[in-house]
Amino acid sequence: MALVYIAEDDTDIRELETYALKSAGLSVESFPEGTSFLAAVKERLPDLVLLDIMLPGADGLQLLKRLRNDPETRSIPIIMVTAKTSEADKVKGLDSGADDYLSKPFGVMELVSRCKALLRRTHRPAEAVLRFGSIELDDSRHRVTVDGRETELTFKEYGLLKHMLSNIGTPVTRAQLMEAVWGFAFTGETRTVDMHIKTLRKKLGDAGNLIETVRNVGYRIGR
Repeated sequence: MALVYIAEDDTDIRELETYALKSAGLSVESFPEGTSFLAAVKERLPDLVLLDIMLPGADGLQLLKRLRNDPETRSIPIIMVTAKTSEADKVKGLDSGADDYLSKPFGVMELVSRCKALLRRTHRPAEAVLRFGSIELDDSRHRVTVDGRETELTFKEYGLLKHMLSNIGTPVTRAQLMEAVWGFAFTGETRTVDMHIKTLRKKLGDAGNLIETVRNVGYRIGR
């Protein structure tokens, strides 16, 4: 079920949009201003955003630019919703990165139709989540958790863990890990991998024991 976030300060309009989209089979969360909206986006990425321009605090255009400037939220489909109807206002919203524009007052059927059409055009594949034991790696958000608690990893540590979780039960050599994480041009010593594995295990806590050393080969997660 597609998840839609609505940022709208008018209670009546927000409730109308929420009811219409839920009735159309979509999952909906709504917010009266930008702060709570951005906090929700940070926790979970929506499949579509309805963003009103006239919001208290940071207005819709400021929020739009912020989302488009963040690599994690750049591709989220966004429909601007506003009482402004001039062509200049619409062009400004579209030039700032909006995918569509809906002017108030609007019909419920038009709202639902535009949302579903945009979702069809911009459907994102399922998020890549890799798991083993208590370790979970959410590649869409570049996030690693152990027993539900987030663990901060360096770029190289993250790459090593991702490669091993993508090959559960299969031993991967140090050379393979170097090629996957450091790239073809890397000319350093293979003990560099061992040093990073050591810090990775430490950061994973007890779950670090899931990374097994395969003698004379490299490392493995799972059997």
